[in-house]
Amino acid sequence: MLESALILDARGDPIRHHGRTRSRDWDEVAEFCRTVYMPYRVGPTERFSHPDALMISARVGRLTMTRFRYGAGVHLDRFDPDAGNILVLNTVRGALRHGCDGEPAETGAGESFVVDCSRTDYWLDGDVDHLQLNLTVAHRTMEETAERWFGFVPDDGLWTRRVKFGGPRSRWQVLLDYAARTLSADLPVPPDGVLGRHLEEMICLDLLREWAAAAGVRLDRAAVGAAPHYVRRAEEIFSVEAREAPTVGDVARRVGVSARTLSEGFRRFRGISPRAFLAARRLEGLRSDLQTAPAHFGIADIAIDWGYVNFGALAGAYRRRFGELPSQTRNRARVGR
Repeated sequence: MLESALILDARGDPIRHHGRTRSRDWDEVAEFCRTVYMPYRVGPTERFSHPDALMISARVGRLTMTRFRYGAGVHLDRFDPDAGNILVLNTVRGALRHGCDGEPAETGAGESFVVDCSRTDYWLDGDVDHLQLNLTVAHRTMEETAERWFGFVPDDGLWTRRVKFGGPRSRWQVLLDYAARTLSADLPVPPDGVLGRHLEEMICLDLLREWAAAAGVRLDRAAVGAAPHYVRRAEEIFSVEAREAPTVGDVARRVGVSARTLSEGFRRFRGISPRAFLAARRLEGLRSDLQTAPAHFGIADIAIDWGYVNFGALAGAYRRRFGELPSQTRNRARVGR
């Protein structure tokens, strides 16, 4: 299904890529991998062998999609946790063998494997015939997606699990094929544009669901309810009173705990701080008003009503969360009336 991904466009014509896409030099290949994945150690499984690498990358919102092969048998390990990245390795041809929970896992054509290299150790062996369509995803991007869609951030019970998922013609493979075809039809895609963020959101959401299902982690509201009462009550206060921006200390006092206990509860059960939770609710409230306020209200009027005075910082935070500027949201709402 992914045989022509990032090679041919939707019409079947070759895609032009900038920069070098093939190499037989280990140092050149290593530099590409450091850029699109993270620093790690690589060694050929056969001494004195040379790579015959294919190196193509494209941005999908804040994600990086790569069509890649070493063209040699390799062993990879020592992935840098400080890079903060998750790898999703989708095998198109050949096979990979992954360090996994328990016995090593093998992936062949149409199968995928996900590992959060910022949370757990990892190694892999690739055979000489392997060809991948991989994704590099920042851990923080996945946290934001989880919080936005499910109301909480899973703990390391999810992030430390290294799991195999998908399969030929699975929903995940169909989604990757759709994303690659969309990119192929519209290259180059601005990384912060609406199309890129739309594809990013679909990919991250489906990845979360696949990952959680394979790891046995629940993402429904019952999982959210596992948090202590004081965390859930604080969430209600922050959500209802988001416009007034109550302080963490004030909310902690109202729910009967110290500010430190409240912060620790949020980090343990939600994976974010109370301030981050409130900031998300405030941006969502602002977005709702931008979409529904009468036409004669300007963006500045609405933002000030929410207590925002640094419009530059607001625009950056808004764009990171919703993939567009406040002005774009407002203009679309006015056109729709």
